[in-house]
Amino acid sequence: MGISLATCGHHRRVEDVSNEIELKLTLPPGALRRAQHLPWLQKLASGNPRSSRIISVYFDTTKLKLREHDVTLRVRKDGARRLQTIKLGLDSSAAPLGRSEWETEVKSTQPDLRLVKGTPLAPLIAGRPKGDLRPVFTTDVRRSATNLRVNRSEIELAVDVGKIVAGRRAQPICELELELKKGHLHHLALLTARLSRALPVSLGAQTKSDRGYALKLGEERKAVRAKHITLNASQSAGAAFTQIGLSCLYHLAANRNAVDAGDGEGIHQMRVGLRRLRAAISLFGPMLAGKETESIKTELRWLTEQLGPARDLDVLAKEAVAPLRAANPDQPEIAILERDVQRERDDDIEGARAAVRSERCRKAVLATALWLIDGRWSRAAPDRGRSCPVVAVATDILDRRTKKVIKRARNLRSLDARDLHLLRIAIKKLRYAAEFFSSLFDHPKRQKRFRETLTDLQDCLGALNDMTVHINRAHRLSHQQRRAPQQAEKAYAMGLLAGREKARAPALERAAEKAGKQLATRHRFW
Repeated sequence: MGISLATCGHHRRVEDVSNEIELKLTLPPGALRRAQHLPWLQKLASGNPRSSRIISVYFDTTKLKLREHDVTLRVRKDGARRLQTIKLGLDSSAAPLGRSEWETEVKSTQPDLRLVKGTPLAPLIAGRPKGDLRPVFTTDVRRSATNLRVNRSEIELAVDVGKIVAGRRAQPICELELELKKGHLHHLALLTARLSRALPVSLGAQTKSDRGYALKLGEERKAVRAKHITLNASQSAGAAFTQIGLSCLYHLAANRNAVDAGDGEGIHQMRVGLRRLRAAISLFGPMLAGKETESIKTELRWLTEQLGPARDLDVLAKEAVAPLRAANPDQPEIAILERDVQRERDDDIEGARAAVRSERCRKAVLATALWLIDGRWSRAAPDRGRSCPVVAVATDILDRRTKKVIKRARNLRSLDARDLHLLRIAIKKLRYAAEFFSSLFDHPKRQKRFRETLTDLQDCLGALNDMTVHINRAHRLSHQQRRAPQQAEKAYAMGLLAGREKARAPALERAAEKAGKQLATRHRFW
C-alpha cells in the first residue's frame, strides 16, 4: 500500500494515490456557511456536492494498545455500505500529509479480523481473544463532499459537521478536509492558502481518532507529548525534513487546548514542539535558505517568546520557591515571595493564552505547514542537497555537531555565560537530531547511551541556566516597588533563594563536566 513520488517540473507528483493524502482544517461553526458559499470555490467544483451521514465506530483493546502504536481501526457506515479501515499515523511510506490505510468493505458493524493480515494491526492483536477488541468511541457526521479541479489536480473538499461521542461525553466536529485525489501537492497548498485568506481556518493538528481517545480518557485539555518519528532510509533529505517538521508542528499545535486551559505542562509541550521545529530548520539549514524561510523563523521565534515568561515562572514556582518553602517552613517571608511569583505567573499565562488564540498565531501555524509541504525551498534550483539520501545527510549532521559539542565541553569551567548558553543550545540541537534520525540506524544500546549522556549534560547546563533566570526574575519581583508593603520580607526571601540556588551550582558543574567527558568516549551509533 505504498505511494510513489516522481518529479514533475519542480513539484512532487502523486502517481499512485493508494494512500490518503489529506490536510485537515478546523473553523468556527459560524464560518461554515461562508465556506459553503464562496463564489470562487464554487467555480472550481466539478459536479454537485454529495451529502451523506457517516457513522464511524473506533475499536481498540481494553488497554488501548492500538493507540499506543498509532494504529487506528474503525468500521464506518456510509449509506448502505460498511467499510473497515486500518490507518497509520503520518509515516515515511507516504507523501507529505500521507497516511497509509487498508480499507475493505465488510458486512457487519464489527471488525472482520480475517482481513487484517499483512497490516500493522495484525501483530498487535495476534493471540488475543476476539472479544478484547471493543468500541471506544463513535463519530457521527454529516458530510458534504465536492470534487474540485485546481489546475491539473483533483482535490476533494469535505465539510464535516457532527460530534464525537465517548460514553456520556460528546464534543462537536466542524472541519474541512482537503484530500488530494490526483495531481500535485503544490495545488493542494495553493487551495489551502486561498481558503485561509477567505476564512478563519486553523491547522487541524489532531485527527478524529486523536480527539476521540482524548475525549474517552477525559484528556481534551491535557498536554500532548511528541510522537516518535520513523524515517525511511530510502527517503531524500527534503522528504525527511518535511516529515520531521510536520511532526514537530502537529506536536506544538496539538497543545493549543492545554495552553488555553492555562496548563503549565501544555505551555511547556508547545515550547518543546517549537524548539524541536526550530532545531530541525537549523539542522537542515543549507537547503532551506531564503526570505520565505526567514519569515517562518521570525514567526516561530515570536511564538516562542510569547510562551517563555509563563514557562520560566512555572519552573521558578515549582522547582525553586516551593522547595525553598518546604525546607524553611518557619520562614513566612518565603510565602510572601511565593504569592508574588504566583500572581506574576498567572499574568504571564494569560499572555500565553492570548498569543495562542491570536490571529497571528493561527496564520503562522498554517503558513508553516504550507511552507513545510510546498515552500520555495522544496522547488528551488539548485536543490542544495534536498535530493540527497537522508542517511548521508543525517550522518554528516551527527558527525559535525557531535565534534562541535565535544570540543566546547572540554573546558566547561572556562566558559563564560554566553559560551555556556551557546553550548547548551548546541547540545539541545544534537539531542533532537539523535531523536529525529534514530530510526535510520541500528545499535539501539549505543543510541540509548548517547542520548542519555546528552540529556544529562543538557539537564545540568539547563539547571545552571534556570538558576540564573530564577535569581534575576525573583530579584525583579522583590524590587518592583521599593516602597511596597512587605518589601523587606521579600528581599529577605530573595536572599534565601539566591543562597540555595548558588549552593547547588558546584555539584551541577561537576556533573556537567563528567557528562561531557563521557560523551567524548561514547561509541557512535551512526
